[in-house]
Amino acid sequence: MSKNMFSRRNFLKLAAATGSASMLAACGGGSGNGGGDAAGKGIGVMLGTNVMSLDTDLATDGDSFEVIADCIDGLMQMDADGAAIPALAEKPDVSDDGCKWTFHLRDAKWSNGTPVTANDFVFAWRRIVQNQGEYAYMMSDIGQIKNAPALAKAIVAGEDADVTTLGVTAVDDKTLEVELEVPVPYFDSLMYFPTFYPINEEFYTSLDDGTYGTSPDTFLSCGAFVLSDYTPGTASLTVTKNEDYWDAANVSLPSINYQVVGSSDNALTAFKSGSLDVVMIGGNQVAAAEEDADLADKLVVTGAGYMWYLTFSQTEKNAQGGMLANKNLRLAFTNAIDREALVDNYVMDGSLATYTAVPPQFAASASTGEDFSADQEKFKDYIGYDVEKAQKYFEDAKKELGVDSFEFTLIFGNNEGDEVTKVAQAIKEQIEANLSGVTLNLQAMTKAERLDKMQEDNYDVALTRWGPDYADPMTYLGMWITNNANNYGFWSNEEYDKIIADCTTGAYVSDYDARWAALYDAETLVMQEAVIAPLYTKANANLINPDVQGIEFHPVALNRVYKNTTVA
Repeated sequence: MSKNMFSRRNFLKLAAATGSASMLAACGGGSGNGGGDAAGKGIGVMLGTNVMSLDTDLATDGDSFEVIADCIDGLMQMDADGAAIPALAEKPDVSDDGCKWTFHLRDAKWSNGTPVTANDFVFAWRRIVQNQGEYAYMMSDIGQIKNAPALAKAIVAGEDADVTTLGVTAVDDKTLEVELEVPVPYFDSLMYFPTFYPINEEFYTSLDDGTYGTSPDTFLSCGAFVLSDYTPGTASLTVTKNEDYWDAANVSLPSINYQVVGSSDNALTAFKSGSLDVVMIGGNQVAAAEEDADLADKLVVTGAGYMWYLTFSQTEKNAQGGMLANKNLRLAFTNAIDREALVDNYVMDGSLATYTAVPPQFAASASTGEDFSADQEKFKDYIGYDVEKAQKYFEDAKKELGVDSFEFTLIFGNNEGDEVTKVAQAIKEQIEANLSGVTLNLQAMTKAERLDKMQEDNYDVALTRWGPDYADPMTYLGMWITNNANNYGFWSNEEYDKIIADCTTGAYVSDYDARWAALYDAETLVMQEAVIAPLYTKANANLINPDVQGIEFHPVALNRVYKNTTVA
């Protein structure tokens, strides 16, 4: 990408729409980077964080999902434009009422030579439901697989639950039948998300408890690559081409050598030295790359899909006895933050200041093609950089709470990119400067520690992110229903819950346009109540060896896919 094509404000118009970024990467001459030469070494790729587990029930981050998807196929996979196309299954048969999906599996096998069967999916899906981990909601709330909602409710309540009643059946080795509670028109696109991937039951049960997915010996592949070198928590891992893959003839990349790089400075150094072919940079390094004649045409900006935001604990357990349950206090916070300054001065990689609960340019209406969040001013009455308004909300909050000063702690990950620490510091400075009487202490920790504190409701304010798992606003709006595992603020609103229920199992299920309008109503409640404070939608400023072609970038589900990648 040439220097004059790069736009920090409009990155999604340029490259974030998936396949366009892979075409841009093909432009220009060879860089000479050693990680991607033609000598069979494959390519060297940067990871932002350590991969802690390759177990689809335990993995919760994009880096882990990327590696899992390298090695395991789902029933469907993504094409370059993000559409669902057949993978382990041929095109599914769907009943007239949309509630029964029948998948016919192709001939494929695991890396230990055993065939992939319909029971591999039955076993894996039942396990997800039984364990009720972070992504179990994909089976119940989103996928609406028959009996999954009731099973989830019973399991969370500690009641007896028979997961064999889950609406997934192996009719025979090659036929998987899935029954749904209600029609889910985008069900096929869910099938490329790792939560729905298969696991070989015989192999899994032969392992010691807790060891699945922790080494090449405890992990089976049925995808384009096999895991060849991996230890949880270490800084590197390697996957190599799976010669027994059902579509091996269309995979030419011999290997991917992943390396965890903790800073943008180190990423730039690794790229310049040739040890890595694909890295992400941020901050001042992006501006430097724009001005560097040797780097400018290797800079490719893609939409990462993630939205960064603040979440507030609203329980009495935290935040000075639950002070952040006060709506006006939260509204004061969200109007005291200068988001444009955050992306221009601290993130600096093309990320987009965001003023909606659903980020822009990943979910478009099937009826009109309009982006759900194209209008970033639709909630300007509730969110924006308006110090006068923030102070008015703050005065109202002080009167309602009967106090004049507040001291909270903002937690953030210190291993989630250089810009995260800078953003946390900037938020502290802005809020303390604009809301006299607020002290916002900073507490840095690993991402894993941050997630633990949020899940255990042991925090005041958290700087966190969420990436879309599928191309529908519900991937965000579903988080804030009462008692959802990802509702870290423990906010509860009966009207909101009813709207979301109507959109998933009720009145709007069969009326697409009415559902779309109702989702907007739900988002309006989130913004009126300042349930979260949206900050910015993340872009990735990538440096890519021009010899490496065909990496597919997606803002939804799987950010990078390498099946069609080649090295010149």
